[in-house]
Amino acid sequence: MEKEVQSQAVPFAVIETGGKQYKVAVGDVLDVELLGGELNEGDDVSFDKVLLTETNGDTKIGTPYLAGVKVSAKYVGLAAGPKITIVRYQQKSNRDRKQGHRQKYSRVEITAI
Repeated sequence: MEKEVQSQAVPFAVIETGGKQYKVAVGDVLDVELLGGELNEGDDVSFDKVLLTETNGDTKIGTPYLAGVKVSAKYVGLAAGPKITIVRYQQKSNRDRKQGHRQKYSRVEITAI
C-alpha cells in the first residue's frame, strides 16, 4: 500500500529591489542592496515591486508587476559582503596598485506577503 503524501506548499513571492530579483517566503532573512533613507533596527520596510506570488497552488504573474501587492519586511541592520582585492600590475615599469573593496548590504527579514 502506498500512501499519498500531500506536501504543504509554502507561499512565496518574487520581488525586485536594487536591480535584482529575489524569491522570498515569510521568515526569510536576506541581504539586499542598500535601502535609501534613515532606517533603524526594527523599522518596517515594504517592497511594492512584486513580480510573482504563489499561494496554495494559485500563481499570479505580473506584467511586469502585480498591482496592489506588497511584501512587508523588518529591517535587521547592515551587513558587509566578502573582501575583494584588486591588484593591477604593469611589468617592467615599477607600477603596481593594490585596492580593496567590501560591498555593504541591508539585511531584512520577510514578515508578510
